[in-house]
Amino acid sequence: MDDVATSRSMPTGGLAVKPPRARTPSADTALLGVYEISKILTAPARLEQTLANVVSVLSSFLDMKLGMITILDQHGNPEIVATSGWISHDHSKPIDTLPTKVIDRLVATAMPVIVEDVTRDALFATAAETITQAVGARVSFLAVAIKSDSRVVGTLSIYRTSEEFIAYTFDADLRLLTMIANLIGQTVKLHRMFSADRQRLLNECSTLEKALVSCMPKEIRGERPDVAGIVGESPAIMEVLDTIAVVAKSNSTVLLRGESGTGKELFARAVHDLSRRSAKPFVKVNCAALPESVLESELFGHERGAFTGAVAQRAGRFELANGGTLLLDEIGEISPAFQAKLLRVLQEGEFERVGGAKTLKVNIRFVFATNKNLEAAVDKGEFRADLYYRISVVPVFLPPLRERPGDVSLLARNFIERFNSENDQKHELSASAIETLQRCYFPGNVRELENCVRRTATLARAETIVDHDFACASGKCLSALLWTGSASGAFSRAYPEPAKMRAAPPEDIAPGRRAETAPVATFFDEPPPLAAAGEGDGLGLASSRKMIDRESLIEGMEKAAWVQAKAARLLGLSLRQVNYALKKYNIEIKRI
Repeated sequence: MDDVATSRSMPTGGLAVKPPRARTPSADTALLGVYEISKILTAPARLEQTLANVVSVLSSFLDMKLGMITILDQHGNPEIVATSGWISHDHSKPIDTLPTKVIDRLVATAMPVIVEDVTRDALFATAAETITQAVGARVSFLAVAIKSDSRVVGTLSIYRTSEEFIAYTFDADLRLLTMIANLIGQTVKLHRMFSADRQRLLNECSTLEKALVSCMPKEIRGERPDVAGIVGESPAIMEVLDTIAVVAKSNSTVLLRGESGTGKELFARAVHDLSRRSAKPFVKVNCAALPESVLESELFGHERGAFTGAVAQRAGRFELANGGTLLLDEIGEISPAFQAKLLRVLQEGEFERVGGAKTLKVNIRFVFATNKNLEAAVDKGEFRADLYYRISVVPVFLPPLRERPGDVSLLARNFIERFNSENDQKHELSASAIETLQRCYFPGNVRELENCVRRTATLARAETIVDHDFACASGKCLSALLWTGSASGAFSRAYPEPAKMRAAPPEDIAPGRRAETAPVATFFDEPPPLAAAGEGDGLGLASSRKMIDRESLIEGMEKAAWVQAKAARLLGLSLRQVNYALKKYNIEIKRI
């Protein structure tokens, strides 16, 4: 064969040469082998399993000790290795018997390689010992290239042992191996085409899915809406954000209810920014900051000469907010007379300027905010019931900071970053500082927390703020007065809480009585001696009254399974007051 690269070692010495012994497969056997292998190659299976079956069937048609199919990747390195007859005694791998030089020659020349004795050929200098241990002595080697579109994509090789090496017996073997290699090459090509198409389809599907997801609203995707200024990851705040994202898609009137300092204006802005009106004006008015006469002119506008000082026509906030959103903050503070004037605008979207006769029509999304108990105001006749029903279409309850303690650290770090940016400082909060903030009651909510952080950062002596930098550590925190009042019922919640957010009332309240008017056995009227006013681990003014008695405290702790936060809710106290009382009475906390 002219196209075969061979390396032969011929017998030497005076030994007689035995008659040739040819082991050439017959034409029928070769045809049967090709037929069986073609069935395997056309069956649907993974390429690795298909090649393993091919080399296994090939061993039954050829006299060989080891057969190997090697598929190369785009860099020429073995990607798939399928063998038959491999037995390792030293944990070596089948590919160790196929030197890189042999693979390089097959790839470079695409010509068959025949080696009559691998122990005498330089190509197998590094693998001869492994081959001898795994296959045996006097091993011959045959290999052909597996091609796809004139490109070598792998090798098909066999190893056999024999006492005699007969050159002409290789011809039929090479013809059979070449036919099988051609079939394997086509199979590899089809598999790679299929794999490339599959990967292309997967990439296209992934691109389409990303494009589809990007078009979906963030609340459907399960992501937090992008709301500027609102910091928090607690379940309470995430629930409000989810509600806001849903409400914003409609034009329904929203009533934001919550204590002072909970960020009602930020959430009103979120309603606007997440709505289809985001490109239109967002106008806000604090109803409690203006007298009734000024508020009317501010909202409705006025004509020239409508009153003293009206030297020119002026558009009101209703006109300025046309097409957008109008926030009326502290809506519970407007007078009954002005409440009647507001009803028509809410119902018809029509109004007249002060001193004018022309009816103007506007398209406004109304958002109202209040920290007042509107239900109680309606009951007392201070707030019109028809206006209440008009503005309370979608009430959204904003949680106080004490119901989202996990957000305290996030908010505090956000505030310290703002302070540093505004004042060119490099303050940071230590772990002890964060712990101190998380123990506070914060009746002023987020606003009070921001003021506390800013005050402490302003007075801090070092860049790292620690626990003793805060005013409460030295008994100078005046908010302690509010803690006491809130605990005793003087500062009751200004709006009804949802059932799932409402704390359990003390059990000593009689059924049918309102929780805000029920007496809470927290403090007595008799003040303690002045010497005791500074006690309480920095509680300061909050501890200037006699505390709950020891027996009631122990009973409350036992009902709360010795969880201080739960006991505080049951007893109507703040967490800091419960902690102080436990220390005062030297009560040991039980671990359940």
